[in-house]
Order: sequence, then C-alpha cells, then structure tokens
Amino acid sequence: MNRPTPARPLPAPLLSSLLVLPALLGLTATAGCSPAPAPVPAPPPAASAPATTVGTPTDAAWVQLMTPMNEKAVALLALAAERATTPPLRAFAARLRSTQEAELGRLRPLLARMGLPGTDVHAGHDMPGMVTEKDLAAARAAEGAAFDRLFLSQLRDHLRHSAQVSRSEITSGARADAKELAAALVTAREAALTELAGLPGAARALG
Repeated sequence: MNRPTPARPLPAPLLSSLLVLPALLGLTATAGCSPAPAPVPAPPPAASAPATTVGTPTDAAWVQLMTPMNEKAVALLALAAERATTPPLRAFAARLRSTQEAELGRLRPLLARMGLPGTDVHAGHDMPGMVTEKDLAAARAAEGAAFDRLFLSQLRDHLRHSAQVSRSEITSGARADAKELAAALVTAREAALTELAGLPGAARALG
C-alpha cells in the first residue's frame, strides 16, 4: 500500500492559500506569492503524537509564517528586556519573550509533524508583522526614548498581524493541532496588546 505523501512546503513565501483570506489584506503586494498547490495529506502521526486531521496548504502556510515571526520577535523582546527605559516596559518584554519562546516550543514540533523544514522560508521577504534584520539593527542602534518608540511600534505590528494570520488559520485550517495552537496564539496576542496599551508612556510613544 502506498504511504500518504507528506505535506510539502508551499512556494516561497508560501502564503498563497492564506492570501485569499480577508485577515491577510496587504500581504500580496509585498510577498508576490505563487499559486498554491492542491492540498496534500500530512504524514501519519508518530506513535507518541496525538491524531489530527490532515493538513492543507493553509495549515502549512500558517505554521511556516508564525515560526519565524515568533523567532524574530523573541530577538527584539530580548533587547527590550535589557534596554527599555522603564522597569514596567522591561518586565513586559521579559514576560512576553518567555511566552513566545513557549509558543515556539509548540510551533517547531508542529512543523516536524507536518513534514515541513525548520528553515525560515520567508528570509529576505518584507512580511507585515515580521521583525526584520534591519529592524533589529535599528533597535540595537537606538537609545532611550527612541528605542522605546521603535520597540513598541514593531511589537504592536507583530502582535496585530500574527493575531490576524492566526484567526485565518482558525477559520480555514484543517489540522486540529494547528487550529488549537492558533486559538491559543490569538488569546495571547489580544492580552498582550491590551497590556501594551496600558504601559506607562505607550500612548505617547505610539501616537
């Protein structure tokens, strides 16, 4: 009997199936995506993994976007935990860094269960909500209030767009484990955005 073909990565930056969803308005102009392939069944779960529904290109696109989004955000949060000008902002960055590192502890195994590579397929692409190497370089060069403004602006964009993309996965994805994780991410992003808005000086910094 033939074994099911593992879900394969979408053409870079593999957002074609998600781009048709209203939650991802604006990505087409920056990503230049190729048409999505037909849905491919995910590989059978390992004996230790819970059973899930088969994956679709939407599931693959979501997890292959969310993983590098979190990785780059963690790098920015690590800077802010040390360099933000106020104790509340540093504490917020440290807590959120821990939260997003814990999410990576679920995103990376999901990539493996779907038979997808762990490499950043979006490297070099200017994706909404993605902290870029240029952003990180600017953050390292900034000091004082200028650093706070840059950090808060970049983080707000990351939280908003990653929540948007995750809502699309909840609506249009097929894998139970991916949809469950997407729902958890949305809840975490909404809580973080609320906390960010209440930080001292955030309203002034963000305008």
